[in-house]
Amino acid sequence: MPLKRLYIPRTDVHPQLLLQQHINRGNKRLARMTGRSEPLEHELRAEMHKRMYILENDSVDASRISTGAKSKFSRLNSRHHSKHVAEAASNSSTSTGGGVSPLDIQAAENGGLTAAKVPTANNTLGLAIDADDVGYIATIQIGTPPQNFNILMDSGSADFWVGSETCQSQQGTCGNHTFLGSNSSSSFVQSNQNFNVTYGSGAVAGVICQDNVNIAGLQLNNHTFGVANEETVQFSADTVPFDGLMGLAQSTLSNQGVPTPVESLASNGLISSAISSFKISRLADQLNDGQVTFGGLDSTKFVANTLVTIPNVSKVGFWEGAIDAITVNGQDAGMTGRTAILDTGTTLIIAPPSDTLAVMTMLGGKCDTQQCTIPCTSNASVALSFGNASFSIDSRDMALLPVDVNNPTGDCTAGIQAGTIGTNTEWLVGDVFLKNAYFSVDTQKNQISLAKLS
Repeated sequence: MPLKRLYIPRTDVHPQLLLQQHINRGNKRLARMTGRSEPLEHELRAEMHKRMYILENDSVDASRISTGAKSKFSRLNSRHHSKHVAEAASNSSTSTGGGVSPLDIQAAENGGLTAAKVPTANNTLGLAIDADDVGYIATIQIGTPPQNFNILMDSGSADFWVGSETCQSQQGTCGNHTFLGSNSSSSFVQSNQNFNVTYGSGAVAGVICQDNVNIAGLQLNNHTFGVANEETVQFSADTVPFDGLMGLAQSTLSNQGVPTPVESLASNGLISSAISSFKISRLADQLNDGQVTFGGLDSTKFVANTLVTIPNVSKVGFWEGAIDAITVNGQDAGMTGRTAILDTGTTLIIAPPSDTLAVMTMLGGKCDTQQCTIPCTSNASVALSFGNASFSIDSRDMALLPVDVNNPTGDCTAGIQAGTIGTNTEWLVGDVFLKNAYFSVDTQKNQISLAKLS
């Protein structure tokens, strides 16, 4: 029998270090997307060390700091969180300007998945929330007999893979995940063709295979994708809540050189067009109604007369749209000629340093050499306009996590951070924005649609 997932909560990483990892990942991802040199590893490590220095000299209890070559922070005192859980359940979905929801703080500390409600639309998968809105994960079935796999849904890449039964990592085996191979699936066929993919955080390498894949009841027999024989710890660790990744950008980006699952669904006549449509949910709302629909849009999730469609301006296969305007509290920031790569696989917004500083100044925030912060109680509104339609970012999404987790009404790490890689016009726009719009991409028409959520 294949090894099945047994989730183990995070116990060794301070939430602020995890945020720095997301910032580093965003910078590396933007570099790869724009064809530029990635920041060097020693530069990224320096950012982590600066973050640790800040924490050591902050109000966090020094007794929680472990020692060793890979010093990390242990779990924060859970008494702070349990004291607030009851009130969080009653007010986190409606409060703004009252500081970060205790539910978000607890999720940032402990990790894990918040299950999605079962969607009612056809050809649709529910999207579970990873930790405090850091990623979105669907369950699909692969093999004979079918096994459930938790898959990170990523509009910023184009390769689909799961772990192999022979998977290895720096830690030895690839942890408590669900794996695929001939021992678990009688329909599994492995080729001799190798592949490797490097992401903003982590990398995998393996071989191309074929097996039966069921996506929201849509059966793709003998689908071609990858099994990873090697995974870095960002994918293999027991605390990682997914077993593989599905890229839903255009297949021109694919390192495997094969169609994406949504393209295969369309070419096999299982859906009418290669369309992927996302409704990204927010943990603090407690609606748990995130979903991805294949082949069309779910009209119950957006306001019909707000739907705008814009051309994809990426020349290589990402989903990139022209930004008409960027406003803060209704005031135009004066930025023109900007584009946004819309990426469900990125948590934050990564913008050029000058743009970030300008927006943060208008927000009443600040940036230093480490990060940009805003008051956790801020009600300020940032909006991005596409297709002459403005989409506001909820103020809760701009104040991600308290710098001091014991002070949820103090300063917060901002949802927009400065990118050290890229031109002065390119933004990498992740879930901080995408939680605030219905987002649909059409491979055949090479266009992007956005609408206000219903």
